[in-house]
Amino acid sequence: MHPHNKYQKYLSIFLWLIGIHSFAVGIGLIFILPSFLSNFGFVNYTESFFQTQGGIFHVAMSIAYVIAGRDVVNSSQLIRFIVIVKFLAFLFLMIYFLFMLNSWMILLSGLADGLMGAIVLALHKLKERAR
Repeated sequence: MHPHNKYQKYLSIFLWLIGIHSFAVGIGLIFILPSFLSNFGFVNYTESFFQTQGGIFHVAMSIAYVIAGRDVVNSSQLIRFIVIVKFLAFLFLMIYFLFMLNSWMILLSGLADGLMGAIVLALHKLKERAR
């Protein structure tokens, strides 16, 4: 990491934070009882397969965030993939919120994914320009 490129450090820290967040969300999804999800706007939800699948996906993505965060200089392709995943999550969640289920948790998750993707993209571009 070049000492003059503060954006490398910021991007690394942010990717680690997203990784920790994603891991925590994943573990929560895997172990939370389906009946508790009504507190988040999911009423009459009793099946846990897709909930657990989403949890595993979050844990898997947390690994990608940490790998990229450990070496932002050599992870440009992985960082681009992360941005794509975050924007796809944003798009999916906004469409789901608008047309399927108006849950505040879906809206909040979608906005958070969009914001995280935008921040990663901005920091990555700033890092590349500072090189």
